[in-house]
Amino acid sequence: MAASELYTKFARVWIPDPEEVWKSAELLKDYKPGDKVLLLHLEDGKDLEYRLDPKTKELPHLRNPDILVGENDLTALSYLHEPAVLHNLRVRFIDSKLIYTYCGIVLVAINPYEQLPIYGEDIINAYSGQNMGDMDPHIFAVAEEAYKQMARDERNQSIIVSGESGAGKTVSAKYAMRYFATVSGSASEANVEEKVLASNPIMESIGNAKTTRNDNSSRFGKYIEIGFDKRYRIIGANMRTYLLEKSRVVFQAEEERNYHIFYQLCASANLPEFQVLRLGDANNFHYTNQGGSPVIEGVDDAKEMVHTRQACTLLGISESYQMGIFRILAGILHLGNVVFMSRDSDSCTIPPKHEPLSIFCDLMGVDFEEMCHWLCHRKLATATETYIKPISKLQATNARDALAKHIYAKLFNWIVDHVNQALHSAVKQHSFIGVLDIYGFETFEINSFEQFCINYANEKLQQQFNMHVFKLEQEEYMKEQIPWTLIDFYDNQPCINLIESKLGILDLLDEECKMPKGTDDTWAQKLYNTHLNKCALFEKPRLSNKAFIIQHFADKVEYQCEGFLEKNKDTVFEEQIKVLKSSKFKMLPELFQDDEKAISPTSATSSGRVPLTRIPSKPTKGRPGQTAKEHKKTVGHQFRNSLHLLMETLNATTPHYVRCIKPNDFKFPFTFDEKRAVQQLRACGVLETIRISAAGFPSRWTYQEFFSRYRVLMKQKDVLSDRKQTCKNVLEKLIVDKDKYQFGKTKIFFRAGQVAYLEKLRADKLRAACIRIQKTIRGWLLRKKYLRMRKAAITVQRYVRGYQARCYAKFLRRTKAATIIQKYWRMYVARRRYKITRTATIVLQSYLRGYLARNRYHKILREHKAVIIQKWVRGWLARTYYRRSIHAIIYLQCCFRRMMAKRELKKLKIEARSVERYKKLHIGMENKIMQLQRKVDEQNKDYKCLMEKLTNLEGIYNSETEKLRSDLERLQLSEEEAKIATGRVLSLQEEIAKLRKDLEQTQSEKKSIEERADRYKQETEQLVSNLKEENTLLKQEKETLNHRIVEQAKEMTETMEKKLVEETKQLELDLNDERLRYQNLLNEFSRLEERYDDLKEEMTLMVNVPKPGHKRTDSTHSSNESEYTFSSEIAESEDIPSRTEEPSEKKVPLDMSLFLKLQKRVTELEQEKQVMQDELDRKEEQVLRSKAKEEERPQIRGAELEYESLKRQELESENKKLKNELNELRKALSEKSAPEVTAPGAPAYRVLMEQLTSVSEELDVRKEEVLILRSQLVSQKEAIQPKNTMTDSTILLEDVQKMKDKGEIAQAYIGLKETNRSSAMDCHELNEDGELLLVYEGLKQANRLLESQLQSQKRSHENEAEALRGEIQSLKEENNRQQQLLAQNLQLPPEARIEASLQHEITRLTNENLDLMEQLEKQDKTVRKLKKQLKVFAKKIGELEVGQMENISPGQIIDEPIRPVNIPRKEKDFQGMLEYKKEDEQKLVKNLILELKPRGVAVNLIPGLPAYILFMCVRHADYLNDDQKVRSLLTSTINSIKKVLKKRGDDFETISFWLSNTCRFLHCLKQYSGEEGFMKHNTSRQNEHCLTNFDLAEYRQVLSDLAIQIYQQLVRVLENILQPMIVSGMLEHETIQGVSGVKPTGLRKRTSSIADEGTYTLDSILRQLNSFHSVMCQHGMDPELIKQVVKQMFYIVGAVTLNNLLLRKDMCSWSKGMQIRYNVSQLEEWLRDKNLMNSGAKETLEPLIQAAQLLQVKKKTDDDAEAICSMCNALTTAQIVKVLNLYTPVNEFEERVSVSFIRTIQMRLRDRKDSPQLLMDAKHIFPVTFPFNPSSLALETIQIPASLGLGFISRV
Repeated sequence: MAASELYTKFARVWIPDPEEVWKSAELLKDYKPGDKVLLLHLEDGKDLEYRLDPKTKELPHLRNPDILVGENDLTALSYLHEPAVLHNLRVRFIDSKLIYTYCGIVLVAINPYEQLPIYGEDIINAYSGQNMGDMDPHIFAVAEEAYKQMARDERNQSIIVSGESGAGKTVSAKYAMRYFATVSGSASEANVEEKVLASNPIMESIGNAKTTRNDNSSRFGKYIEIGFDKRYRIIGANMRTYLLEKSRVVFQAEEERNYHIFYQLCASANLPEFQVLRLGDANNFHYTNQGGSPVIEGVDDAKEMVHTRQACTLLGISESYQMGIFRILAGILHLGNVVFMSRDSDSCTIPPKHEPLSIFCDLMGVDFEEMCHWLCHRKLATATETYIKPISKLQATNARDALAKHIYAKLFNWIVDHVNQALHSAVKQHSFIGVLDIYGFETFEINSFEQFCINYANEKLQQQFNMHVFKLEQEEYMKEQIPWTLIDFYDNQPCINLIESKLGILDLLDEECKMPKGTDDTWAQKLYNTHLNKCALFEKPRLSNKAFIIQHFADKVEYQCEGFLEKNKDTVFEEQIKVLKSSKFKMLPELFQDDEKAISPTSATSSGRVPLTRIPSKPTKGRPGQTAKEHKKTVGHQFRNSLHLLMETLNATTPHYVRCIKPNDFKFPFTFDEKRAVQQLRACGVLETIRISAAGFPSRWTYQEFFSRYRVLMKQKDVLSDRKQTCKNVLEKLIVDKDKYQFGKTKIFFRAGQVAYLEKLRADKLRAACIRIQKTIRGWLLRKKYLRMRKAAITVQRYVRGYQARCYAKFLRRTKAATIIQKYWRMYVARRRYKITRTATIVLQSYLRGYLARNRYHKILREHKAVIIQKWVRGWLARTYYRRSIHAIIYLQCCFRRMMAKRELKKLKIEARSVERYKKLHIGMENKIMQLQRKVDEQNKDYKCLMEKLTNLEGIYNSETEKLRSDLERLQLSEEEAKIATGRVLSLQEEIAKLRKDLEQTQSEKKSIEERADRYKQETEQLVSNLKEENTLLKQEKETLNHRIVEQAKEMTETMEKKLVEETKQLELDLNDERLRYQNLLNEFSRLEERYDDLKEEMTLMVNVPKPGHKRTDSTHSSNESEYTFSSEIAESEDIPSRTEEPSEKKVPLDMSLFLKLQKRVTELEQEKQVMQDELDRKEEQVLRSKAKEEERPQIRGAELEYESLKRQELESENKKLKNELNELRKALSEKSAPEVTAPGAPAYRVLMEQLTSVSEELDVRKEEVLILRSQLVSQKEAIQPKNTMTDSTILLEDVQKMKDKGEIAQAYIGLKETNRSSAMDCHELNEDGELLLVYEGLKQANRLLESQLQSQKRSHENEAEALRGEIQSLKEENNRQQQLLAQNLQLPPEARIEASLQHEITRLTNENLDLMEQLEKQDKTVRKLKKQLKVFAKKIGELEVGQMENISPGQIIDEPIRPVNIPRKEKDFQGMLEYKKEDEQKLVKNLILELKPRGVAVNLIPGLPAYILFMCVRHADYLNDDQKVRSLLTSTINSIKKVLKKRGDDFETISFWLSNTCRFLHCLKQYSGEEGFMKHNTSRQNEHCLTNFDLAEYRQVLSDLAIQIYQQLVRVLENILQPMIVSGMLEHETIQGVSGVKPTGLRKRTSSIADEGTYTLDSILRQLNSFHSVMCQHGMDPELIKQVVKQMFYIVGAVTLNNLLLRKDMCSWSKGMQIRYNVSQLEEWLRDKNLMNSGAKETLEPLIQAAQLLQVKKKTDDDAEAICSMCNALTTAQIVKVLNLYTPVNEFEERVSVSFIRTIQMRLRDRKDSPQLLMDAKHIFPVTFPFNPSSLALETIQIPASLGLGFISRV
């Protein structure tokens, strides 16, 4: 296909742009050959006419399809050119925040200027062991490739890191070294890396300086060799330095600085120790003020000086040497201030007592006059004579500068040597990986000798790089057996020849330096004459005769000739060096000790950037001409030699390339400057790599990948069974030009642009298929819609027509009904109208007749009224006349009568004066009084009525009424008192008036009272109504408040529940953390234990002859115990001092000396206790034998038996007491929370002191008892035999028995044993006849009986007192409770009191009932326990009687047949115990543990059989009360299990088997421990099988720790099995075929997603899970433990899958999300099939599920962002952003995630508090728990199969 055919409408191209370098545009019409202009549409919306070059007719570069943008490897791009590379890097850097990109074999690293979370140890673990193309580009991938090739190919490697200053070279090198330090697995590599990193401040201070482009530019290169041993572990490092820019010491360009160390010295000049250096401000020195920029913004030189000195101290440079370095550097500064004065044109001088020179000489310890002389003179040696010649001022200045540069170079070399000494390792180096940190191509406005050397070195490195790339391409073509065609790539050998060949630039420069009067101008002319117009790479500037231009591989560079000769000569006078060598300052001659040695390649540097050459200053005696010859070597010559040595080193290794790019000059984070990027890409050779790749076949596909990708372009008939032939047939049809592709053995190779063409065909085919599918689907949808509408229309029509018919029928019915209704209605209306008319007529008639009648009546009535009115008017007129007449008559009569009365009055007045008159008057008065009396009586009646009324109305006037009555009665009695009668009448009248008035007042008051009463009633009613309203409101408020209270209570309850749930979750998390921490400690302890065992085995193998007398460690407390149980190995730590160096001691701030002393003391006490127990047993056996022989003393034997039972009980109680005390002591000592655990006053110290005090007191009591017994015994002994004394050790037997298991028993035993030792023989002589023993036994019995009685009385008294105290306390509590209830009841209403009292009575009775039930249960338990003890004691007594009969009876042989008779009887009722002999213990362990095959046991026998057998053996040892046997058996069991797991530690079946059996053994120890919490589910028979003598709680802890270790080992094994399957099965394999697309892979190999024969699939994972589950079920593992294992497996699957997803850009696509979700659904289905959905395994896959959902959801709008934030709650913010950044469309129909959308996500998630860690911890192990799971299996029913080889044990 012609290239011009791709330039069609809508094709996108790249056009040059002065600002953006390249700009994207779109064709508006097709291009036709011959067109001179392209019509383009830019992305900013503008249209452009792009004119083609009329000469070249070159079309603009085509743009890659969108699905190829952002590829990991630039060589995967279909179009390989500069704009495509630049755009791909920009998209990855800006949009995806990815700083690494492959470009073939080169890793391009762009400095983000921001700390990224992609360098943690989890990332290192993720890249470790991975292929380079499987993961996203990373510096760790390059380091892993180098490390892997070093181990695989046995060839040294080198990583070449290059780039501009500030591009991140040093950081990349540091991360590469960190990777090597992590994956190599050495214990000391971290120190090497830290020392190498610690050298950075030193090397930066003496080798870095400020330039115009970078404030911290490295002015030298370094090559660090990291050494490895045969096991490929880091053992050391070595640093080589190259290309030091010495000229910077004496000259700096404008805005630049000298090396940092000089400014650091000047900034620290005020320090006391620097006063002797006599320094000052940097502007005062010539060597530091030339650039005019002595300060770097944001950098404190004084603080940097502190860091430099700290780094020197860390690397072992002492303070004296540091001050020596600073003296030399200060001397260089003072030397630069030395001024020369001209005497004439050929000589100069230094002013006398010149201060700078004087300070220099003082600091250097040299003679002032001698140095002054040789600074102004030089020595010339001829064949016969030697001359001293003065030099000019210019020559002296140059010589001074050369001396300063030489001193600095020597000092630099000395510091590098000391750094290498610090990094050196004594172990022999097997191989190394070199890391070269060197600057890249440089071009400035003014380029001098330094830039020339740098670019010359980059030409050599680029040539090596091109040859390596070419070589790899050639190897790839040859491996695939495709026709080899010579690739035309840029060979920079002509440029190198121009520089280094004969008559080249360096050769001419050296020749000009030899000329006596050679100058830069003459050298420039020679260059022009030799190379101008003869070499195409050499040019002359138009406007200059002192410069030349070289066409380098990256760009043209113009060099200024000025200064080339002087810098190349770098003359140092020999006499000046001699003066420095004679210095009194010891360090200065050290710098020049190697001047007579040959030049070393390790010290090669440059002198513009001058090589660190050992410049000889003194000829040797044997060869006087050698020094001069060496001295004549120019800088250019030295530089060329050192460069050749560097290239030889690199060519001897396999190179790996890292090109660092500086994205902008302002250090802005994630800011991309296209101009600067393109400049660096051209300079570092990346574009040349692209060009080489593009010249060949850059795109490579495997046949399977090609078939999968372009299957859509094939027809069914084209698909053959042979994929290779199918691909060939299709390609021949699709691409006509066969030169565009080649077929290899496993791959198809395409030239540039062909993949894009195929992608275009594929997209067109898919688009056409989509259109066809859309067309068909749309037609089908429309036809379906039409049919649905037609069916709906018919249905509607049917219903409408039916409705219309029904409406018509209804109309007819209504019409007929209407007619009938009308008939009857009309009849009704006519009849009604007739009736109305008739009725109206009648009414009218009646009204008319009534009206006429009423008119007549009114007329008669009016006439009658008129008559009446007339009558009354006439009568009124007559009466009026009459009244007037009467009035006039009466008036006349009155006047007459008045006149007559007056006359009569006069007469009366005269008669009144006579006595007769008075009499007449008196008679009239009596009549009046009688009348008045009658009136009074009448009035009294009235008064009574009134009084009654008044009394009824108001009772306040009763007293006044009574008074009135009394007055009235007095008036009746005083009738005869005439004189006062009138007065009394008047008073009575007044009283009456007053009473009337009072009555009126009372009535008014009554009225007012009634009114007030009414008003009060109204007010009261109003108030009542108001109160009712208020009451109603209050009720409403009450209801509201109650409702609110209920709601608040509900809310509070919910809140409390939520809080409780949260706290519970937090407590569970804390508990899990503690479990995890504890189990990690166990894991670490196990690892250290295994390491210790390995070291011990190695030591055993190394030492062939075993040490005589070596004792094995006591197995009683062997290494199987956890870190919380004490081991006897600590007591023997003198033999193994390394045991005390446990990691826990570093972590726990504990006084370990006291801790170890206490441990040792406890161990000694246990050992002494064991010795005493053994001796006590022996003595008891002797006593029993002596008792058996005494036939005549059966009573003593019975008493002894009783005493033995009592003694055994006492021993058991004291043994338990001592164990509790030891547990308290261990618990107190094992507390690690505070550093003052063992300090005085601490809990451990107090517990220890209390126990020691109690033991000491009891020891004193025992001693007193011993003394009393001894005195009594001595008195009896004197009575029997006065001359002998008794000190037999049997005296101490019972006392020792009493003191058994006490802490100080050893001291008591030792003290008494010493007294017994001397008199043992006397005791035996004294006790020959046994009489003394009988006396002692009698006393002992009496004492024991008394003591037991006293103890029993004391115990009973204490128990009674305790019971009384408990009753008093309970009565007090009951009293308080009753008082509280009474107080509460008094506050309640009467009805509630009754209810509360009943409730309280019910509660009290219930509690009493419960108490009685508890007492009944306790009594039942006590009865059962007593019955059990009775059975045990009866059995033991029977055994003792049998033993005694055997010992006593002389006919023992006759009685022996009794035992065989009893054996069958016992076997009928087995006790669930197994008996074995002590010597068969190793055989038992060997057959049951060490040599047992789990597969046979799991298939044929009951699960957990070994655990049951071991426990039954333990039960028998417990039954025998043999603690040694119990301890030995448990210790041997644990050690044997550890040995089996160590031997077969990678066998899942073995580990699962012993995990199951260990848990079952642990459950048996709990189930039969006798503790109530573990006996709930036991049968009565199982309860009878509980342990009776020993508390094995500590061994339960040891077994629990062992189970944890086995579980962790099981997890590691299944992780190792699953690890290779997970990525392939969950991510790479296409479970749903055809969903995932395959994209071009580029040069890097990528694991194919197509399932081959050797790859793992999801079915492989499911089969493995089924295998794990079936094995665990067969072994009888607890279901809860199986759930925890499954949860851990699923966590590993989810974590590994998600981690790989986050590190692989090619996996982040929509189709891959579908594949992952399908795979997860298969795993969930597996869980459902196994009934494990409640195991928590599904929850561990939640992050992976959410990541898959995140790949598939919409990612455009804000709503989508909100949905993502709420959905992905199990993912961290970093993971969400990473997935969105990595999301890559596989097809053109998918869309990329925009940067704005990712920023929206980040803004919404900024408040989320989660871990910044990117990857999940795949090594995390959930804390395991072992829930108690009792067995229903009866021990007595267990049968031992013969296949186990345990015939030596018998059932009991």
